[in-house]
Amino acid sequence: MQHIVVIGGGIVGLATANELANRGKQVTVLEKEPHWAAHQTGHNSNVVHAGLYYKPGSLKARMSVAGNASIIEFARDNGVPYEVCGKLVVATSEDELPRLAALAERAEANGVPAKMISAEEAREHEPEVATVAALRVESTGIIDFPAICAALVRRLTEHGADLRLDSPALAIRRASTGGGVEVATPRGVVRADALVNCAGLHSDRVAKLAGLSPSATIVPFRGEYFELRPERRHLVRGLIYPVPDPALPFLGVHLTRMLDGSVHAGPNAVLALRREGYRWRDVSPSDLLDVARFPGTWKLARKFAKTGLEEVLRSFSRKRFAASLARLVPAVGEDDLVKAEAGVRAQAMLRDGSLVDDFLVETSPRQVHVLNAPSPAATGSLEIAKHVSGLVVEQLG
Repeated sequence: MQHIVVIGGGIVGLATANELANRGKQVTVLEKEPHWAAHQTGHNSNVVHAGLYYKPGSLKARMSVAGNASIIEFARDNGVPYEVCGKLVVATSEDELPRLAALAERAEANGVPAKMISAEEAREHEPEVATVAALRVESTGIIDFPAICAALVRRLTEHGADLRLDSPALAIRRASTGGGVEVATPRGVVRADALVNCAGLHSDRVAKLAGLSPSATIVPFRGEYFELRPERRHLVRGLIYPVPDPALPFLGVHLTRMLDGSVHAGPNAVLALRREGYRWRDVSPSDLLDVARFPGTWKLARKFAKTGLEEVLRSFSRKRFAASLARLVPAVGEDDLVKAEAGVRAQAMLRDGSLVDDFLVETSPRQVHVLNAPSPAATGSLEIAKHVSGLVVEQLG
């Protein structure tokens, strides 16, 4: 039986390991943290995306649309809580209407069930929303992604997989015989026929450890969230998103009702000062030096200097954060917000300062490296797993 070692115990790594096990492979999963889904998977908004925003034909578009269905089916089969509640993308002014119409065209191109609705129809869904028109997206949902990971771990255990927590990859080399790989960990060397790198925030470093020269570098961006106070949760019934500006790299702050009834607000996007930098005081000199040395960082900073400054100011000002939300729901005020847990996005960047827009997977002999898998990777995780597993099979001949 062929043996595959998967580095990374987030949703993409666990889904890939499960797919490989389903294909009859022996699997070892290495996770450096003491529990699964410790970083991106465990610190996101738990939204099942519809595939609305992404370039038609791209991996993100195809895997998000297919993943929207497959992750819900997996949740249903494994007793994981979810709700397909739909969402509104709202134009708050007339000048946003052309971009909203373009988004509706993209939804149609991607096969996403969405329709333009009037302001009156939008307020039937969200009575407190400020809008001149909206796009109603029916297939967007909310889910418990850490619970999805727990279900994947149960399935892997049933398959007899070797699941190792507290097991960072310290060194990677080609096996001296047999053409496989050897991964050194604190608890010994793992020998396998092939390696899959799903290390998220450290995916580029793991690739370099394995001898690859990745085409992109991970730059971490922290997304900060607030919650609405319990007595103000009635202001939001479902999911309310702004019309995205295609000139900017992120979607903008939005409002999301969670499975437990809480309402998350955010995220903004600021440079994290370490790869797992969930707070401003989380600083790694070596991580900062890596970011400072990378030429793409400065090119991106110059291009988005004003936007970046606004994001930083909003990070330190609850009033500014509330004002951003009030564009969508005017009744939201500064006193309605309670600080919530932040997340860090592993964003791949090229040397020219451009952000890698699509999922990025690179290969070398007996190795497959997932180098860019931010949102909607959790939604598309089962589809990414099929794609990556197919590449592993190709590598093994």
